[in-house]
Amino acid sequence: MAVLVGLMGLIGITIAGCDGGSAADDRGVSIGSKNFTESVVLGEALVQLAQDAGAEGEHRAALGGSRVLFEALQVGAIDAYVEYTGTLRFELLAGDGPLAYEELEHELGELGLAMSRPIGFNNTYAMGMLEERAAELGVTRVSDLAAHPELRFAFSNEFMSRGDGWPGLRARYGLEQEARGMDHTLAYRALAAGGIDAMELYSTDAEIDFFGLRVLEDDLAYFPRYEAIVLYRSDLGERLPGVLESILRLEGALDEGAMSGLNRLAKIGEAPPEGGEAVRVPEAVVAQRFVSERFAIEQGVVLETWQDRLVRTTRQHLVLVGISLGLAVLIAVPLGVFAWWHKPTGTAVLAAVGMVQTIPSLALLVLLIPVFGDVGAGPAITALFCYSLLPIVRNTHAGLSAIPVELRESAAALGFGTLDRLVRLELPLASRVILAGIKTAAVINIGTATLAALIGAGGYGEPIVTGISLLDNGLIMQGAIPAALLALVAQGLFGLCERALPRGLGA
Repeated sequence: MAVLVGLMGLIGITIAGCDGGSAADDRGVSIGSKNFTESVVLGEALVQLAQDAGAEGEHRAALGGSRVLFEALQVGAIDAYVEYTGTLRFELLAGDGPLAYEELEHELGELGLAMSRPIGFNNTYAMGMLEERAAELGVTRVSDLAAHPELRFAFSNEFMSRGDGWPGLRARYGLEQEARGMDHTLAYRALAAGGIDAMELYSTDAEIDFFGLRVLEDDLAYFPRYEAIVLYRSDLGERLPGVLESILRLEGALDEGAMSGLNRLAKIGEAPPEGGEAVRVPEAVVAQRFVSERFAIEQGVVLETWQDRLVRTTRQHLVLVGISLGLAVLIAVPLGVFAWWHKPTGTAVLAAVGMVQTIPSLALLVLLIPVFGDVGAGPAITALFCYSLLPIVRNTHAGLSAIPVELRESAAALGFGTLDRLVRLELPLASRVILAGIKTAAVINIGTATLAALIGAGGYGEPIVTGISLLDNGLIMQGAIPAALLALVAQGLFGLCERALPRGLGA
């Protein structure tokens, strides 16, 4: 058992050393983006504008929702990203009422942040239905929905709870329909398949035309304007004035039609010159075309092959799982021994690790960002470590508790001390049960680690999240299949370890 623990820790540390991302130097700029196409395209454009000013640009793409990016910006994990004024007013800086533009600037300044002037387009919320379904029911305005309580609604989870989302919309229009949370991109699929009747749209979404949707008139003017702006750290101008000047060229550079066109290229694609089905254009290439046409910037774009992506994400996933599981074994086994040995305190220990397991994964990842002052591997490894504790602690406790009292009494009669008995008798007899807990933790860890992509930690979750955003099943499978195979490999390796352990406890 000790050899197994040491090996896991050594593997994790070795992989972490090999992972070695280079630290940002004085010319480094880190750009973030949310996990939807428009944000990724604009993030790529900011990177290329920064590079045009001589900076080393890094794009931390698809980090998650607004709150994750805003936290990352405040702690300095990223230097800039594209946000929307409506999100700032009603979600990120929500107070007693909507803030005017000057008030937004003041509130951001108090946080060490600043904002650009509008990029040029308003990507507001809207309600949408399939054209045929809306025509059948005679629905043209949002207020018309009140006459059809049987309609099925689905909204993004963020929209379901935010201050400018479903609760306020429902109250303003007197809607009685029930709504369920669903990924925004997947909701388009459900709408097209007839699984739902209405959903929230972003007004620059390429899917509006692609799926033939009717955008309902917001006749009670519920939705505010969502002017796209560049949100950045106030010290960026002092550190890299040329870079800030370069990325602020994005101000006023894109209207709604142009942004919708870029989204369509990245998400739907363009038809090849020789004809045939549309081929999706990578976000980096879409951004490169835009900055080339708009600013006469010629940036080379190196696209990652699927083989390179597989090697990189496998390495990242092994780092996350190897370190978190190795540390969990080192701490959870002694914790389980203590919980068994000191029963009054042990009950509290078991309850505590059980409570940690109930914290939603994404919530814990976000809560850990301010603690580490960064997004990426640190918060992800810590969260995975926490989720690995319960099965190992409980199985260690259960394995030791199942040893017959007679065996302990015999060992004591032979002169074994407490520590000697633990090491030479009790842990060996309980080792198979303990190993079963470690194996369970490993499988849980491998699956949960896919969520780490939402805070920029990479791994197999990265192609899964990107594939969902782009409606690309092939990309989703590039993450899902390796994750499943890694779980099988882990179970196989633990099976080999189990053969080397002593048999006991009825085995």
